Amino acid sequence: MPIVKDREYRAMIQPLSLITTGAAKRIETEHYVEGFATTFGKPYMLYEYDGIKFYEVIDRAALNAADLTDVIFQYNHGGKVLARNKMAKGKPSSLLVEPQSEGFFIAADLGLTEEAREMFDAIEKGLIYKMSWAFTVAEDAYNKDTRTRTILKIKKVYDVSAVSFPANADTDIAARSWIDGVIEAEKREALARQLELVKIKLKLEV
Repeated sequence: MPIVKDREYRAMIQPLSLITTGAAKRIETEHYVEGFATTFGKPYMLYEYDGIKFYEVIDRAALNAADLTDVIFQYNHGGKVLARNKMAKGKPSSLLVEPQSEGFFIAADLGLTEEAREMFDAIEKGLIYKMSWAFTVAEDAYNKDTRTRTILKIKKVYDVSAVSFPANADTDIAARSWIDGVIEAEKREALARQLELVKIKLKLEV
């Protein structure tokens, strides 16, 4: 999978389904798929480092001001566009993206190209049934007690992808990059506290 600097990737255990809902009325196709690229308000383990688990949760309002104007549907973030919500002029959208109460809902027409139809067949046969997405963060917060990062605002969503596995190298790299900064900050705070205690002890001994 291509890795793009400053872009975060999250592979979620959210199923793609072939169940027709109200969204199907807005995307008329025999190659209809839908699913959730992520959930809202449900913490998930982001990374485990040295036996310590770090968590992340997407705030329900995180996508309220996000740029969703040009999102593509891919397989494993691989670069091949299978559907898109911003099509060439005069062409109907082949991808619906919509923040809902439960999470980030997507519905797609996977019938426009041979590669898209192959993806539809793989989903229909149950070979592919997980989702991921790529985005940049505008605002987040970190709770040191629970080691949980809350994503408060997302700047832009780049793609939603069907994935072979709900975890991938891009997810690990993005998570490790962020967590390394958190760990370094915690180490500096711990060192500062130790130095302060030493100073207090020295004063008491004088």
